[in-house]
Amino acid sequence: MAVSRSLRRNQTITYLLSAMLGIGFLWFLFGDDTTMPSISTAPRQLLKSKDAASNALSPPSLPFRKPASLGPNEVAPPPPVVHYHMNNVTATSDPVGNRESILILTPLARFYQEYWDNLIKLSYPHDLISLGFIIPKGREGNLATQQLQERISKTQAPTNKNRFASITILRQDSEPPVAQSESERHAMAAQKERRAAMSRARNSLLFTTLGPTTSWVLWLDSDIIETPPTLIQDLASHDKPIIVPNCFQRYYNKEKGAQDVRPYDFNSWQDSPTAQAIGEKMGPDDIILEGYAEMATYRALMAHMAEANGDPRKVINLDGVGGTALLVKAEVHRDGAMFPPFPFYHLIETEGFAKMASRLQWSSSGLPNYFVYHYNE
Repeated sequence: MAVSRSLRRNQTITYLLSAMLGIGFLWFLFGDDTTMPSISTAPRQLLKSKDAASNALSPPSLPFRKPASLGPNEVAPPPPVVHYHMNNVTATSDPVGNRESILILTPLARFYQEYWDNLIKLSYPHDLISLGFIIPKGREGNLATQQLQERISKTQAPTNKNRFASITILRQDSEPPVAQSESERHAMAAQKERRAAMSRARNSLLFTTLGPTTSWVLWLDSDIIETPPTLIQDLASHDKPIIVPNCFQRYYNKEKGAQDVRPYDFNSWQDSPTAQAIGEKMGPDDIILEGYAEMATYRALMAHMAEANGDPRKVINLDGVGGTALLVKAEVHRDGAMFPPFPFYHLIETEGFAKMASRLQWSSSGLPNYFVYHYNE
């Protein structure tokens, strides 16, 4: 039986459409994806666009630009749509050479001019650095916000060619749970409540500011007033997922009659059988605290491992880390490692973070002979 002419024509069209669909499917699977904006070019495309970050839904690590006022019949442009190839976000031992973005996060209860001066002196390219601050509610928080904004207005002035890529300031809706003098902050009875509040602040700051192009997160406390200018490059050069320097404090030694240094942060440690035994006897809501005579854990503290004229590149393994200056590959945070505001294996805040990261198969490292310095009240 002869096939009608219209049926033959329909079959031909069907074959052509099937062939085109098959070719398109094969191109989708095996074709070159260079036409998609890469992770290295996408941010620049956004920043150079007149609509760059003009919407509140734009990536938080990119500068926010307030749109120009619209006319009565004008409609605001939609937020930019950009493809980010997350597999191309690198965190390497050469972050400057690979143009890797750094997010420096600081919980800020009190503003120290020395902190800001040290931050400005960091030699890492400032156009690759985004800053994030979280400031508590209250009189001290208001003062800290005012002082911070005054410095930002100068640093980010159009005439300054060494501006940071972006700056985010968050204000908490609550006041600090304890007074902010050094002795009150470090009283043992205040630790669980204080560090739980600090964990919530760190998590809020992290989840709000971590962008799709961020390679590294540097946690830097507001009372760290002295670091090497090459802090970021030095820490990143070890290519560790989590790495922390030794935090010391300069002070006047009355016995020597001269300036001296002493350990300050005791939260970077290697675990001990004694501490593990203490944890086994604790209730589910109890936490182990380090650096208190009332709770002797006999852990090996990195603060006590510093060597006179020791190699600053010496690396040790750690089970707990402090947060005064802490460099983390952004991938670790993206995997879910955060700062538990609750007892996590009887640990909390930065020490709990190290434990959580360990459960996610990320290791922590320390530099016992590489120093940063804490403000001395």
